[in-house]
Amino acid sequence: MTDREFTLDGDWNALYVDGEWVAASRDETIAVENPATRERVTEVPAATEDDVDRAYEAAAAAQAAWSERSAEERASVIEDAIGILDDRRDDILEALAVESGSANAKAFAEWQTAQGMCHHATGLAGRMETETSDSMIPGKQNEIERVPEGVVGVISPWNFPFNLSMRAVAPALATGNAVVLKPASSTPVTGGLLLARIFEEAGLPDGLLNVVTGRGSDVGDRMASHPELDVMAFTGSTEVGRRVAAQAAENLALPAMELGGNNPYVVTADADVDAAVDSAVFGSFLHQGQICISINRHLVHESLYDEYVEQLAERAGSLPIGDPRERENVVGPVIDEDQRDQILAYVEETVEQGATLETGGGHEDLYVEPTVLSDATNDMAAACNEHFGPVAPVIPFSDEEEAVEMANDTEHGLAAAIHAGDLDRGRELADRIEAGMVHVNDQPVNEEPSVPFGGMKASGIGRYDGDAILHELTQTKWISTQTEKRDYPF
Repeated sequence: MTDREFTLDGDWNALYVDGEWVAASRDETIAVENPATRERVTEVPAATEDDVDRAYEAAAAAQAAWSERSAEERASVIEDAIGILDDRRDDILEALAVESGSANAKAFAEWQTAQGMCHHATGLAGRMETETSDSMIPGKQNEIERVPEGVVGVISPWNFPFNLSMRAVAPALATGNAVVLKPASSTPVTGGLLLARIFEEAGLPDGLLNVVTGRGSDVGDRMASHPELDVMAFTGSTEVGRRVAAQAAENLALPAMELGGNNPYVVTADADVDAAVDSAVFGSFLHQGQICISINRHLVHESLYDEYVEQLAERAGSLPIGDPRERENVVGPVIDEDQRDQILAYVEETVEQGATLETGGGHEDLYVEPTVLSDATNDMAAACNEHFGPVAPVIPFSDEEEAVEMANDTEHGLAAAIHAGDLDRGRELADRIEAGMVHVNDQPVNEEPSVPFGGMKASGIGRYDGDAILHELTQTKWISTQTEKRDYPF
């Protein structure tokens, strides 16, 4: 492949296996469309289970030698990848706009976070030092080593394809693992093949990153159940995640799951309404609401409710909609027809259940209007389901006890946010909300490379980011040395 193939106007019809761009074992391809224009921009291979096997075999064969490299050598490859990310930033932003419908603010945030993940990964390589521990046995020295798990399988989603692939791939490589990556079939380039191009150019040895593009229905089960798999890193819906985790666990592979959310946004009686609405607009409508940590339900104290709804509807109705390659546009297209139709069905059902449509509710092709629904309740369709769209159901509450009860009335526990005038009180409420991440006087769309990211309840298993990722990608090994003769009881 050539340098121009950091963008989508080139030939991406190849898998990346064992350091080579190779044909799939069948001729079928998957078309990649620009959701803003519906134009076909490229095509990628529709891999088979045989292709997945080839990728895992290459990863398993390469991993041991990589784990024996020094931390500095592994970090050096990641550092070179960071340089490529910097040099090709504009190409990456363009590819995200074309393939995933990412407006400029979202695309830049995704590139920036992925870059931050790589910077953090370079430090992880040096955090695998051997530790010592006291012993109750005289003359015994205990050492605890942290060693790579082995082969990490990554199944990444289409909404933040570049970042959510990179946050697993870069730490896995830095800690001495090999990777098999299957990106979403809607975003196979920015979620997969582009990473292969970056690490190939960065000098990563052959076999350590393998990218297999294909439909989940064809190769997903083999990805999750392969006997060479040691860690299954999956980001996606709770429904699919349960299946993936079960398949991985069958072979005693560790499931690292970031799953669905139904994220509450609580606005207390003493909150600054203007500030709360500012946060709400960003947290609901960034990337058309297609974010696992976006606001799914607005829970607003009844004393502020009317003012909040009025301001939110006004702001939502004024957001510029259009092709995300035009910098002035904030709202781009949703990813495909299925996603659009599901979002609109939730809105229609919620109105039928008694909610009031304040603004939005319509669409043109894949552009769904930012939508605000008042008079909503916690059990209406757009509130009790993860709508994954530019939809804001607003639900009143009378006191904080009711707000906490409503916030926790879901099987999910991924993210939440609170706006409160009294920060100490907001902090106390954060402790009572059942979510892996809670943000006070902010909105829930936050991810930082140095902070653990993950959910409670049905929103996942384990954590990405921070030093917590070490627990997913490495395992401990106890080595003891008896330095003097030990006395045994028999």
